[in-house]
Amino acid sequence: APYDQYVGMNSRWWQASGVDLRLDSSGFKLNTQSLATVILGGIAFQAPPNQSNGTSAPNNTVFHLGSDESDAMREPDGPPLQVVMDFNQSLRGLAVGAPVDFRGIVLGEVTNIGIDYDPKAKNFTMPVTMNLYPERLGRRFRETIESKGEAARRGIVERLVERGLRGQLRTGNLLTSQLYVALDFFPKASAVKIDPARQPLELPTVPNELEELQVVVADIAKKLDKVPFEQIGANLNSTLANADKLFKQLDTQVAPEARDTLSAAKQTFSAAEATLQQDSPLQSDVRGALKELTRTLQSLNALSDYLERHPESLLKGKPGDKQ
Repeated sequence: APYDQYVGMNSRWWQASGVDLRLDSSGFKLNTQSLATVILGGIAFQAPPNQSNGTSAPNNTVFHLGSDESDAMREPDGPPLQVVMDFNQSLRGLAVGAPVDFRGIVLGEVTNIGIDYDPKAKNFTMPVTMNLYPERLGRRFRETIESKGEAARRGIVERLVERGLRGQLRTGNLLTSQLYVALDFFPKASAVKIDPARQPLELPTVPNELEELQVVVADIAKKLDKVPFEQIGANLNSTLANADKLFKQLDTQVAPEARDTLSAAKQTFSAAEATLQQDSPLQSDVRGALKELTRTLQSLNALSDYLERHPESLLKGKPGDKQ
């Protein structure tokens, strides 16, 4: 009393410190309460947006107390599925409470950040534990979980991993350099077999874009180190020296011979031109021969016409010829 009349079955409760200032991968968040709450602190309650308080809550009703307003107003998702991801990179900028995002949908949050030594790889890994809520993936998954029970949660995640689901660290805010965990599909990622007996469930990860770029740059640098630039430079100098020597030889030996060849060719072309001129002896002889050939063809043509008219002349001869 006197506010119990405002408490309904739909009421959500959270800790109200008066001033809630948060800096995370989403940016700056500032929530304030009443002046009394700012001074004394306390607990606040309210119905979710677009909902009424519902029926009055009976005595001894137990409500979930959220850490803040956003936690209290979150839709109920059932118990979380605890998973862990091992990252091989710096976790600077990743904090407990950072969101686990799938293409813009928050599927959970980071609950613990640790460090572990892998004796096989002789290297440190950075295990990040988080709570996931598979029901947030949509109606079909919610119905599957409701019909098949708790085992369906792990089964959904395992099947998604088989299709290429991987975890990746990404920068959520360039100003604050805060990181968050992104879940997405990477079809080219190496196949991974999940250990179903491990608790919590371990999900595979892939390097982020910056780390991949660093690996590519390092690989290019190693390849450049193997290039024998000094030997290439020496060979290039030797090649240039040989080319210079060849050009000098062409200028001193081949050039005179080429000039002689061009001179002989010029003389040959001049002789051919003189031979083919209209007033040359060859042209006159050719024209005379053509005239004689023309007269011969005319005589043969006349003889052919006569024989066609008088074929008996082959036996008797022409009239008037002596027998």
